[in-house]
Amino acid sequence: MEFGLLGAVEVRNRGALVDVGHVRQQSVLVALLVEEGRPVPVDRLLDRVWGERAPLRARETLYGYVSKLRKLLGLDIERSPAGYRLNVATAQVDLFRFRALVRLGALDEALGLWRGDAVEGLDSPWFDALRESLHAERFAAELDRNDAALAQGRHAALLPVLRRMADERPHDERLAAQLMLALHLSGNDAEALRQYETVRRELADELGADPSKPLQDVHQRILAGESARAECRPLQLPAPQPWFTGREEELAALDAPETVVITAIGGTGGIGKTALALHWAHRHADDFPDGQLYVNLRGFDPAAEPTPPETVLREFLEALGEEMIPEGLDARAARYRSLMAGRRMLVVLDNARSTEQVVPLLPGPDATVLVTSRLKLAGLVAAHGARSVSLDVLNSADAQAFLRARLGADRVAAEPEVVADLVTWCGGLPLALSIVAARAAMEPDFPLAVFAEELREQPLDALDAGEIGTNLRAVFSWSVAALSDEAARAFALLGTVGTADVSLPAVAALLDRSVPRTRMVLRELENTYLLQQHVPGRYRMHDLVGLYAADLEADAGSRLLDFYAATARAAAARLEPHKPLPEHESGHSLSFADNADAMAWFDAEHDCLTTTQRRALDSGAFEVAWLLGRTMNSYYSRRGRTSDDVDAWLIALRAAEVLQDGAKQAAAHMCLGLGYVELGRSSLGHRHFERSLELFAQTDDHVAQGSAHRAMAWAAEFEGDLGRALEHSLAGLAKFRAAGSEIREAESLNEVGWRYACLGRYAEARAYCEDAMVLNDKLGHTEGAAATLDSLAHIAHHDGRHADALAHYREALALYRELDNSAEEATVLEHLGDVLFATGSEGEAREQWRRALELYEKQGRASEAAALTARL
Repeated sequence: MEFGLLGAVEVRNRGALVDVGHVRQQSVLVALLVEEGRPVPVDRLLDRVWGERAPLRARETLYGYVSKLRKLLGLDIERSPAGYRLNVATAQVDLFRFRALVRLGALDEALGLWRGDAVEGLDSPWFDALRESLHAERFAAELDRNDAALAQGRHAALLPVLRRMADERPHDERLAAQLMLALHLSGNDAEALRQYETVRRELADELGADPSKPLQDVHQRILAGESARAECRPLQLPAPQPWFTGREEELAALDAPETVVITAIGGTGGIGKTALALHWAHRHADDFPDGQLYVNLRGFDPAAEPTPPETVLREFLEALGEEMIPEGLDARAARYRSLMAGRRMLVVLDNARSTEQVVPLLPGPDATVLVTSRLKLAGLVAAHGARSVSLDVLNSADAQAFLRARLGADRVAAEPEVVADLVTWCGGLPLALSIVAARAAMEPDFPLAVFAEELREQPLDALDAGEIGTNLRAVFSWSVAALSDEAARAFALLGTVGTADVSLPAVAALLDRSVPRTRMVLRELENTYLLQQHVPGRYRMHDLVGLYAADLEADAGSRLLDFYAATARAAAARLEPHKPLPEHESGHSLSFADNADAMAWFDAEHDCLTTTQRRALDSGAFEVAWLLGRTMNSYYSRRGRTSDDVDAWLIALRAAEVLQDGAKQAAAHMCLGLGYVELGRSSLGHRHFERSLELFAQTDDHVAQGSAHRAMAWAAEFEGDLGRALEHSLAGLAKFRAAGSEIREAESLNEVGWRYACLGRYAEARAYCEDAMVLNDKLGHTEGAAATLDSLAHIAHHDGRHADALAHYREALALYRELDNSAEEATVLEHLGDVLFATGSEGEAREQWRRALELYEKQGRASEAAALTARL
């Protein structure tokens, strides 16, 4: 399917025209198409389609148009909180093909796509502005085509076109200059001079202005009888790095057809941008027979201001043989583009500070441009179609190859383990490797182990060779100096996080800013490559960058600890709303809509939470350390991550002991007992149980004492002592009834019923479980209901009531999925398969068992997985 916007709106399916509907429906389609896959908020879409003339119930009308477009054209129109997004390939839309062809310099082909006025027939203030903007793009392409044709000697064929265009735009001086030059090259100097006089007079009469300097220059050249510029072939490339290694993917990206106009090579300081650009440039020097221009724009040079584009243009014009240099940025840029027209040249713009610094230095469509910068230069990508090639650190193999090239294969081979350590501590950063290699090259008799030891002890000190450009701290500081004050502060605070990555809400808490404001600040750090958003909403730093940031801010206070503690508490409260949790305050705590939302947060933040818990213990935030252990317990239980749960409770226990809080110690001992028994370390588990009971016995807390009996009942069952398990279950039930805790009573009723069932006493088991179900329904206790349904299904299965068993298991399965409790989901799937197998539905039974097995393996439940594999 193809979409035509450069004329009346057209949609063609395999060449055949498709009726898109009336004008407003076409307007919706075009308003989405022009965004190239970016979302359009609903309010903005309404404004584009109707302006101030929106009808009543405009939103409902818009929804209807979108629905019709989906059905009529089979389009992928997504709806999200950010708005509507239409995903089509750029090659399907003539506007985007036009722009791509202009970037490639295929101007005749690009202009041939136009069929008339852009988006003809669509009527709103926004479409009028869009049409005017697109026509300006068309005219600019026409002027570029004229320059190229003149440079290629096609002036005679171009004359009729130039005369027509000059009649339509009598005040366009670039067009006038092109017509004058075409007349001059055709041997018609008299008409060329008359054209100049006509333009000069009209400018004076109507605008009170003189012709621009470039137009005056053309006039003077004609008067002087000059016919063609002196052809100069500048060769300005600096020497390439002799030990360049790796970067095969990036070099291939630079070779790709999309990169022939502009390639912006980005990356943090020391990542090897200039080395890559020069390596590629020298490798392809023969592709640019008209020469190469190079400039260091000094965008991040601590000893000098960024080089102004006016200065660079003077240098370029002189290199191209120009003797009379125009004044002013625009005049120089125009002359530069004219001189570059028709030339196959390479322009390397190294170390750019901004898009604004680069844009005036972009030549016409015949040249190739490489731009390097520590910034992402999003404006260059968005407005000029640059292809962005971002650099990451070298992988281990390429880093070792770099050291071999720099130090010699024999020296590297003599200490292979040390070399691996050097690569690890340098984190694959080319500058860090270069500094280590330079220091080692200056001390050829030193073993490499000396430098590895320094790196291990003081990485940033070791990466200082004593001169500018060979001091990693200094190089990083140049990037930080370019930041706003707010972004620099954020950079320093991020150095204190200490985790592999961090989420956007966590950073907002750290900075004490709103999430939208934090996102903008982090975007500035992303644009300087000091920070990477490696997945949506999560950020990380290179290890060495993080060490430098940590040096800038020794203490970020407790904001991040408070954020994680308060949010983990909110997530745990969502998962187990009936269990009491201590309060913890944070102005940035998140809330959770449902169980899946809370579990997804725990999944994403698990590594950060474990690191934060250890840091809380080390920094004396003992309440936070204990609370994080407590809040992660329900998450670990649902995911079947017993070993992680034990690790968290050990930290929580140490915190509780420092706090001298008997209740917290008892809870930790109880949960550690459960964990160790499940991990097969029963004797250690029972020692924790005994200590838990001792501590609980010192209180009058019947709920706590009942919880201890519940835990010991589970452990006894796990170890095969069903009689003792039932005794502890009945004792726990009595304690919960004495405390008046209905939620715990409901859970204990089910557990007593389950243990009766395990002993084959199904009538008693069913009575207890049905009482539990009544109480769960009364309390709205979803997790208790799911567990009880599982018990009732087991009882029904062994009573021979297979239909009831299937119904109960399926209902329990739905509830566990709603709760995102994958551990119990796996168990129920296995039991459901048992009943199906017993009823002769072997195929369906095997399917449920396979699903259970996948979850067991994912959860690391080896014994369950092995047993089920054998059954399958």
